[in-house]
Amino acid sequence: MIVDIFIPCFIDQVFPQAGMNMVKVLEKVGCDVNYNPEQTCCGQPAFNAGYWEEAKVVGEKFIKEFHQDRYVVCPSASCVGMIKNYYPEMFYNSALHNEYKQLAKNIHEFSSFLVNILKVTNLGAKLDGIGTYHDSCAALRECKIKQEPRTLLKNVQGLEIVEMKDTETCCGFGGTFSSKFEPIAVGMGSDKVKHAQDTGAQYLISTDQSCLLHLDGYIKKQNMDIKTMHLADVLASGW
Repeated sequence: MIVDIFIPCFIDQVFPQAGMNMVKVLEKVGCDVNYNPEQTCCGQPAFNAGYWEEAKVVGEKFIKEFHQDRYVVCPSASCVGMIKNYYPEMFYNSALHNEYKQLAKNIHEFSSFLVNILKVTNLGAKLDGIGTYHDSCAALRECKIKQEPRTLLKNVQGLEIVEMKDTETCCGFGGTFSSKFEPIAVGMGSDKVKHAQDTGAQYLISTDQSCLLHLDGYIKKQNMDIKTMHLADVLASGW
């Protein structure tokens, strides 16, 4: 199977290992991975800030870059949620109407693609310790992803997953929210990290590196002994 991959801006620029580990996992399960180096942003930052016309220009480029009728896999539920839920608002009854509908059908968040499309639940990963999983708002509410990451993590040898309190509560990142309302975002992040620590976890895991970026900043600022990991990093461990 040939699959296209979409690497979001912040993973490309700040956390490339998550993208590389996603490729490592996809190749292990037999996918022929194709990366278009011309790809850029899906338009979400501009869209969320209210700049719809600017977001539409970026979105048009994005649609044309993934015009093939094949699966597109992305290590970010936030970006996938943007395409599935908000491209319809931008491109409904436009010249790209059929193209955006096909893309929205083809694109999948990484864990959902593994579990729901490939029917893969065990990657042979190994990671010793205790982990806890954070449900990102985009994964849970926009992409309806809940059990898929947990199913994959359950099969990581040596890793015990303990559910934290209020795992479905927002971590406070919310894109520009954390910049515009910093005190609130920090307070929400603090609560999330405390709940993670209360489980005894050494690893705080999520499908969304954006949430982990926010939480890791707080963890490092407070010199806390807990490590954030993208799901792809966990699944690529130990082999």
